Amino acid sequence: MKVGLLTGGGDCPGLNPVIRGVVKVIDNAGGECLGLLEGWRGAITGNHIQLTPANTDSIFDKGGTILGSSRTNPWKNPAEIDQILETFKKLGLDCLVAIGGDDTLGVASKLYSEKNFPTIGCPKTIDNDLSATDQTFGFDTCINIVTDAIDRLRTTAESHRRILVVEVMGRHAGWIACYSAIANGADYFMVPEKPVDLDDMVETLKRKLDSGKKYGIVVVSEGAKLSKDFVTKDQELDEFGHVKLGGIGDQVAKIIEERMEIETRSVILGHLQRGGSPSAFDRVLGTRCGVHAGQLALDKDFGKMVALKGTRIVGVPLKDAVDKMRVLDDSFYEEAAVFLK
Repeated sequence: MKVGLLTGGGDCPGLNPVIRGVVKVIDNAGGECLGLLEGWRGAITGNHIQLTPANTDSIFDKGGTILGSSRTNPWKNPAEIDQILETFKKLGLDCLVAIGGDDTLGVASKLYSEKNFPTIGCPKTIDNDLSATDQTFGFDTCINIVTDAIDRLRTTAESHRRILVVEVMGRHAGWIACYSAIANGADYFMVPEKPVDLDDMVETLKRKLDSGKKYGIVVVSEGAKLSKDFVTKDQELDEFGHVKLGGIGDQVAKIIEERMEIETRSVILGHLQRGGSPSAFDRVLGTRCGVHAGQLALDKDFGKMVALKGTRIVGVPLKDAVDKMRVLDDSFYEEAAVFLK
């Protein structure tokens, strides 16, 4: 079997362990792997590299992706879909393993359902917002990065008797903000799933300072809304129709400073959350996902995505992963909200 692999969308710790896992399973079975470069762009142009155990065996600790990535959306141009099919034929591929989030896997799912394209998906996102899997690789590393960053920021907040607002990623789902709030003992947090109550935030912070606390930490998802609209860097859309978010942390900090008359600063962690080596958990999860994706390819069980269910990796229909966003479960929010009182 000859298998193509691509990584699309935002980079994420754990992508390289997935690649390594797929390559090893296919090679053990006497097959061959090609890496399509820069996501769906490589599938369109045919730009690729050979993947072997020799050149992938030591990539498990590397962040990002050795294949490169892009936010190319071939469904915007029907001619590009034809080019993907032509690339597939020209390279002699039997299957494509698409590693990505809802946008990348949405393209793969549509290719399978509309073109009968032999595709297997592997869920990647630090936002942890893909349905049909209990957790995505990259999320654990992200939480560790955010935790370390807030641990460092806390010393400054306490030394200067300030409130610090930390803006984290999470366009539609508040998993990062909620987990970070619990892990870092945040005094308040905001997520996209819940209406923002600024009066409640101010009252909560005042109560904690009045009780003797000398500083405050507020964690805000980039996708939380102060009004009906996102706070954006600009209104330019990417190829999947998303605006560039960023800046809600600055706005929340100004509101706190004005209403409480206390020095307040904001920090946007941004792409720092995506970078660096994957955690041990994500190295294992990514590798296991790659191994099972390779096995699905050998079994010709196409149109599936590998998913973590409990402690097991299973195959689920690709469409189940992209039909609905996996937003923050209320039970997690309620557990974190215990500390907002």
